[in-house]
Amino acid sequence: MFKKAMAMAACATLTAGIAMAAEQLYKKEDLKTWDRQDVAGGKGTLYGKFSHTRNDAPEDWAIKEIGWMTLQPGDSIGMHTHDKNEDTYIIVSGEGVFTDSAGKETPVKAGDITIARKGDSHALKNSGTEPLVFLDIIGQQ
Repeated sequence: MFKKAMAMAACATLTAGIAMAAEQLYKKEDLKTWDRQDVAGGKGTLYGKFSHTRNDAPEDWAIKEIGWMTLQPGDSIGMHTHDKNEDTYIIVSGEGVFTDSAGKETPVKAGDITIARKGDSHALKNSGTEPLVFLDIIGQQ
């Protein structure tokens, strides 16, 4: 009986370890879709594929959201403020215009990184002819 209980405990520990390890890897085919229309007063659809979103991140996770985002030509995310968190866009492909808290508009392209720190505002528009693809990472202390 003791051996059987120990074997069951070892299996449970191994299974828990595998489950925990799986949370460190989010395969492309398993990402969650969260597409949103006219985000923050913007125009069009913001297409998103996420490992997790702010809606399902545990309270103790500093990174509240990670997602591959796509804006089609002419589509945008409207100006919005981050009261509780920080938001980073890492531009992967395409061209756009980033608007900062002061309302300054700056062209962005692949390789550029934007950040809205706690209390900052920002917006993003696809100004090109191809999809604007970027990683969105939201963190909160």
